[in-house]
Amino acid sequence: MTDLIIKNARLATHKPLVNITIKDQHIASIEEITGDNPNRQNSQENSVAAIYDAQGNFVCGGFHESHIHLDKACILDRCTIEQGDLEEAIEETGKAKEAFTEADVFERASRVIEMAIKKGTVGLRSFVETDEKTEMRSFEAIKRVRDTYAFAIDIEICAFAQSGLTNKPKTYELLLQALSQGADLIGGCPYKDDNPHQHIEMIFDLAEQFGVNVDFHLDFDLDPEGSSIPKVVEETINRGYQGRVSIGHVTKLAAMDKMQRGEMAGLLKLADISLIVLPATDIFLNGRDYEALIPRGMVNANQFAALGVNTTLSSNNILNAFTPYGDASLVRMANMYANIAQLAKDDEITDVFAMITKNAAKILALDSEVEIGAAATLVVLEAKTATEAIRTNAQALAGFKNGKQTFNNAAAEIYY
Repeated sequence: MTDLIIKNARLATHKPLVNITIKDQHIASIEEITGDNPNRQNSQENSVAAIYDAQGNFVCGGFHESHIHLDKACILDRCTIEQGDLEEAIEETGKAKEAFTEADVFERASRVIEMAIKKGTVGLRSFVETDEKTEMRSFEAIKRVRDTYAFAIDIEICAFAQSGLTNKPKTYELLLQALSQGADLIGGCPYKDDNPHQHIEMIFDLAEQFGVNVDFHLDFDLDPEGSSIPKVVEETINRGYQGRVSIGHVTKLAAMDKMQRGEMAGLLKLADISLIVLPATDIFLNGRDYEALIPRGMVNANQFAALGVNTTLSSNNILNAFTPYGDASLVRMANMYANIAQLAKDDEITDVFAMITKNAAKILALDSEVEIGAAATLVVLEAKTATEAIRTNAQALAGFKNGKQTFNNAAAEIYY
């Protein structure tokens, strides 16, 4: 017996509506609906365990959050925001971290994960800080979150050195411990270290030791000089880590002239390093020292995508001193980004949709294609196309992981 049919679905790869048949957790068939096959459709429905009517709405492989901090989410009530800059956000969050408990982190992270699931997110990479303030409490909590919500979302854990590494042996030991106990990859933050280059080298050393990927928070300011990209590229190539490194923020790129940006894009492409842009945080924290013509402080990811760099968009933080807004909606984040980047053309918006779907799935080593034989992980959006979904902040109506429905947001009704 067929497990599920999602009928009357609209796909990017088919002009007519289709019926998607799911069996044994995979897509068994995609059949276009035409005027000559209604009887066949009815016959199929008689032998199916469940039917979902997409009612002509757009179906995709779901969204992938490539850069988020679940451990620091939802702590606005514990932080004071007066300056609104990066230094204050780090200081206020550092104070709050000292009181984090495993139960507290689990509760707050679960709240955000449930937001994300209901917004259509099916894959996610969370950074988890392991240092003298939190030790392993946050890490243990996020492992529990990963297991609890595995029915709906794939969660990847990045053991992360937020506040330096070269002069913090405790952080180094805790990173080793996290990698030994289930962390999926290692992350570093060179701009917060007294020796950024050595920090980068130490993170790569740990990555090689455990055979895991690398993700850096990089170049988070609006000074075009002193970028760490060349050093990360050098280490990536020397260690054979092409395709296994991501960098987030990198707002220095937004301050560079066109030629310098092009040179950096060439380096990133050469090393096959993915670029993650974080619109909400980058806009909120940057440019605070300007009184007029305040810079956007956000990289135009489309420009780098056009030069062959894998680019994604992500949330970074939800409801804390770094990002005091958020609902874990990647569609909303993409819409915000497209406005800030002043995009208008359909092909530009199509590229933006890819940044929260297939491009981000590539970073997480997950599949996002809707095709025969693929895992039946699907999301129904209240839109007709990918571009319409971004332009209208489309609602995620329903989601499925491996053929099992994971959430339902019934479309609003108007009563005349």
